[in-house]
Amino acid sequence: MSTEVKKGALGFAQDSPAERVVNGIIAENPILVLLIGMCPTLAVTTSATNGITMGLATTFVLALSNAVISAIRKIVPNTVRIPAFIVVIASFVTLVQLIMQGYLPALYDALGVYIPLIVVNCIIFGRAESYASKHGIVPAFFDGIGMGLGFTCTITVLGFLREFIGAGTAFGIQIIGEGTIIPGPVGEFVAQYQPISIFIQQAGAFFVLAALIAIMNKVKFNMAQKGEDVSKFGEGGDCCKLPEDEKKEDDK
Repeated sequence: MSTEVKKGALGFAQDSPAERVVNGIIAENPILVLLIGMCPTLAVTTSATNGITMGLATTFVLALSNAVISAIRKIVPNTVRIPAFIVVIASFVTLVQLIMQGYLPALYDALGVYIPLIVVNCIIFGRAESYASKHGIVPAFFDGIGMGLGFTCTITVLGFLREFIGAGTAFGIQIIGEGTIIPGPVGEFVAQYQPISIFIQQAGAFFVLAALIAIMNKVKFNMAQKGEDVSKFGEGGDCCKLPEDEKKEDDK
């Protein structure tokens, strides 16, 4: 007698390693879908290097803290659950902090206070409370990897776009300089590149983040129009509703 396999993100078997990773990168991307972890997202993404470093540090903490919290979930009394989670998370953050101070001092200085503040990053504590404390070690570990990679990919792209538009560089390497001629489709002169410095300032983070969220919402809307299941994308939203769905709600 066969049992029906529950489907998770994008049709993968629910709580399988692949489903957890895809879920974190796409369906429940912490930044573009769940809109959490905004402080480091907006503050440290002045360059792609800062973005990928912060993302990988957060992924390390997420994956290992999820696994440990899952392992101890049945022996930790409910009354001290939250302090226990914080101790586990803080231990891994301290490890990351010491490694970066010892081997990547320049990046550690660039990221500043946001490395120790990983302890209170709502992505990490949110996954510990909502997922790791309720599931086995393997799915919890891969859930941490998926959410971490989703966070890493997003802030790396965000940092790359801000850095490239604002300074003409990528990962610290000069790609295009001020005054560089931008050729047209047939080799004709179009314009000269001028860095838009606002993009490497605070306001630029909001501009680029808004554009990325709009792209994600457009993808979700197109999937909904094609009849594909978008219920696994966070908690859904108005961006995923088709006109006929809105009409049905109005009729109610």
